[in-house]
Amino acid sequence: MADKEATVYVIDVGSSMGQKRHGRDETDLDWSMQYIWDRITTTVATGRKTAKVGVVAFRTDGTSNKQGNEASFYHVSVLQQIDQMLMPNIRSLREKIKPSKTNDGDAISALVIAIEMILTHCKKLKYRRKIVLVTNGDGPMDDYDWGGIAKKLIDDGMELMVLGVDFDDPKYGFKEEDKSPVKCGNEQFLKKVTEKVGGVLGTMAQAIAELGVPRIKKVNPVPSFRGHLTLGDPAGADSIMNIHVERFPRTMVARAPSASSFVVRSGTLGAGGSTQLSWTLASRDAAVDDDDAAAGAGSALTAVKSNRSYVVDDDGVAGGKREVPREDLAKGYEYGRTAVHISETDENVTKLETVAGLETIGFVPREKYQRYMNMSLACVVIAARANEEASMALSSFIHALYELDVYAVARLVTKDDKPPVMVLLAPSIEVDHECLVDVQLPFAEDVRRFQFPPLDKILTVSGKVLTEHRNLPDAGLRQAMSDYVDRMDLSSIGRDDEGKPCEYAPLDDTYSAVLHRIDQAMRWRAVFPSKPIPPPYEVLTRYSHPPDTLQQKASSQLQRLIAAAGIKKGESQRALPPKQKGRRRGNNTVKPLSGLDVDALLGEERQTKKISAENAVPEFKQLLATTQDTDGIEDAARQMTKVIESQIRHSLGDSNYGRAVEALRVMREELTAYEEAHTYNNVVRDLKQKLLSDKLDGDRQEMWWLVRRFRLGLITHKESEVSIVTDEEAKT
Repeated sequence: MADKEATVYVIDVGSSMGQKRHGRDETDLDWSMQYIWDRITTTVATGRKTAKVGVVAFRTDGTSNKQGNEASFYHVSVLQQIDQMLMPNIRSLREKIKPSKTNDGDAISALVIAIEMILTHCKKLKYRRKIVLVTNGDGPMDDYDWGGIAKKLIDDGMELMVLGVDFDDPKYGFKEEDKSPVKCGNEQFLKKVTEKVGGVLGTMAQAIAELGVPRIKKVNPVPSFRGHLTLGDPAGADSIMNIHVERFPRTMVARAPSASSFVVRSGTLGAGGSTQLSWTLASRDAAVDDDDAAAGAGSALTAVKSNRSYVVDDDGVAGGKREVPREDLAKGYEYGRTAVHISETDENVTKLETVAGLETIGFVPREKYQRYMNMSLACVVIAARANEEASMALSSFIHALYELDVYAVARLVTKDDKPPVMVLLAPSIEVDHECLVDVQLPFAEDVRRFQFPPLDKILTVSGKVLTEHRNLPDAGLRQAMSDYVDRMDLSSIGRDDEGKPCEYAPLDDTYSAVLHRIDQAMRWRAVFPSKPIPPPYEVLTRYSHPPDTLQQKASSQLQRLIAAAGIKKGESQRALPPKQKGRRRGNNTVKPLSGLDVDALLGEERQTKKISAENAVPEFKQLLATTQDTDGIEDAARQMTKVIESQIRHSLGDSNYGRAVEALRVMREELTAYEEAHTYNNVVRDLKQKLLSDKLDGDRQEMWWLVRRFRLGLITHKESEVSIVTDEEAKT
């Protein structure tokens, strides 16, 4: 279980904090709050009820604290008592933390209030207690009895961190010129206090610079297997050795948080209807600007519940689909074009009865193992904790594998009746620990054996081997590529802080750009609902392209490589959306090398194909595939529309509605792919007008209900970039 935490942020909001200094386009307060918001939103993201936060401001216009009757505590306000921080609290604090109109107020008095808040909340319970003081040091500070305050911080185990705006820091390399005597004195005083209590005094510039370095989430180890590593023949009790081991993940993909669907709750929350979930998801400023964000609380968000329905083909109902209750479903396995039904009573036949364990099958020399056979994430196998016999036995096994330079192959079943897998066990010996690293091995069905033609030779139909051909690289091209690869060598480009050669892009400095970019955007939006999201931190994009120095170093080799390969710049083409590539009209037409029109030379006249009602869908697709221009697509759409209207007009009741819906669905998909959304939208608008005005031989409004039900209405801009229809227009 995570430790309990109580953190109080003491923030200087004096009028001097509203000034812009040293070429910054932000006030000292806004600049400093970047760090405070980052720490608070990081705490909120954990969702831990044991991580409590309080906020105190000093040099405020008013006074709001328990010691407010004493003059030394004037202009000190408690903005939030120590409690779990939620979204509404963040939005409320954002409106309260603004530069005041006074410079009166004592930072040490605010520190005393913070100590009192922690003592009142934590009492004698086990908490990690921390105070973060942020100030520019321009205001007066009362150093009376500061020794007693320092003793209280030490006795109650409170951590103190002081971050000064433009404070000098020789280690970081920052020094402010022309500093006022008051600020110099305050810096020295705060340095003396932090040294006395074992705290930290830093400059805000360093704290903000380090915000871009992602903080890696600490993950508690959870064993994926606990059991025995078996060596020997399980059938013979005298020739077997069992080692009690545990298995933990060594590497695992860190998934980025996924977005969920929410809607604004209709109405207002009742007095007793607000839950923690609804308040956590509340968006108080969802529909207002920053300037008037406090005009009123917005509606809370509520989760969207999904509803799944099961349908089967049935020509006897409207739309050709009939819903089936879940309890009427049966399980079956696809077998060719049919399904083989297996009842619930026979389901055990498909399960393999296994017993949990890690059984050694044999050994393989290290040099004969192919790396491509790694199928899974890596895990580590260690001896059971507090088991000295298991530790000694496993250590002997690990050293034997290492000395013989072999790997072990084992059969792993993590739990009873779980499918067995084959794993490879490799020894890992470090200075402070020993373990086995395992990866899953493929079965025969898992291996994909594809053969590709060789890259250094060409085999002709007659069996002749060609080593020189226009499709093969010559000696000059191979040498140019070799020189370019040598110049782009990353092993010699890395430099540490002292300028000495080191590893480039070490594992500890490469971060998941997607994961941390989403986290950055979430934390920013939590505080600023309508401000533009800042660009990604430099550390996230640092390794997304080759180093500039390396590219400059290899520029001459690259030019020689381009010349040797005969690469020429071609004309750029407009990029198509991913789902629409290959569907542009005219792309699939095969043109003769001569460029002549073969049909015209042979005297064949082009005939426009007509779409028949009996085979409308395939003929519509064929006609689109052979069309050469927009007029051909519009003609195909007109013919298909006539077929659909004819099916509706001659339908006895709703007997033909299913065929009409299917034809309309195909037309929608095809015209979307061909970027002709406006053509389909015109068809739908005209069809709606005819259906609702009874122009298709009677009351056909049920047909329009089916169009809405199967979502065959207007194509919106989200579905096709060429469409100008919004979601609101499509709903009407």
